[in-house]
Amino acid sequence: MSAVGVVTARPNVGRLLLAYLELTKPRIVTLVLVTGVPAMLLAQRRAPDLGLACATLLGTALAAGSAAAFNNYYDRDIDALMRRTATRPLPSGLLPPVHAVWLGAGLAIASFAVLATFANLLAAMLGLGSIFYYVVVYTMWLKRRTPQNIVIGGGAGASAPLIAWAAITGRIGVPAILLSSIVFLWTPPHFWALSLYRRDDYARAKIPMLPVTHGEPETRRQIVVYAWILVLATLALVPLRLVGFWYVAPAVLLGARFLQLVHRLRRRAAIPDAVRVFRFSIAYLFLLYVALAMDAIARFVARGPAGV
Repeated sequence: MSAVGVVTARPNVGRLLLAYLELTKPRIVTLVLVTGVPAMLLAQRRAPDLGLACATLLGTALAAGSAAAFNNYYDRDIDALMRRTATRPLPSGLLPPVHAVWLGAGLAIASFAVLATFANLLAAMLGLGSIFYYVVVYTMWLKRRTPQNIVIGGGAGASAPLIAWAAITGRIGVPAILLSSIVFLWTPPHFWALSLYRRDDYARAKIPMLPVTHGEPETRRQIVVYAWILVLATLALVPLRLVGFWYVAPAVLLGARFLQLVHRLRRRAAIPDAVRVFRFSIAYLFLLYVALAMDAIARFVARGPAGV
């Protein structure tokens, strides 16, 4: 049975504006931007030019918003079948689907223009590439075909450090790849935890998420495996001497807590534990990259005015 709700009352301007904003998935965009900030700081090893930094973040946000709008358009049929997404602007009937297409196209053009004008062509192309990856590779190809959709598709949300590094340096460096890989490795345990307590939604929409295709015990096992790889990857920045105490200490503490939660989830196999893993994973990524940014700033200050 479809969960589509038809909007009968004419919405006011404020509600429509919020609906357009919702198409861009602003909470996801915010998390994407947080992962890009440390890359800019590490790329230059001093405070980057404020104008360039703002333009880079704006271009990245526009690219992420564009990808989200296209995703809303393509997934409107399965969104209508899932309780978690049935109230989104398109399946609820609040906005016509074509508006998401125009919004996505406009944001993509704006992203390319901003990054190409104020950063460089490489950053602009990486922005377009992230849109293509999320919309075509993940949304249109992987999501409905394979339980590895989240694993391979994780690259779609990991582009911000690459864009930021390219904007500052004009190339892609090893540290940027490491920062991107952290987001890539974070994606499977994050979404698999969600799919454990939203399994019925995914089954109803015929999306081959791991709990649906391989069962919940295998999903919990995979979450533990990826969580360990993720935590080890977060510490890989230490041998490169890119980080100091203000990153290492939070990374160890946050990683220890994350591992504790995923092992508890595997041991007890309870829905509340899956919810805790999902919610903590968001805080984990956010705080990890905030710590990374604060560590970089602390190193600027330690070097004195010449380093700023």
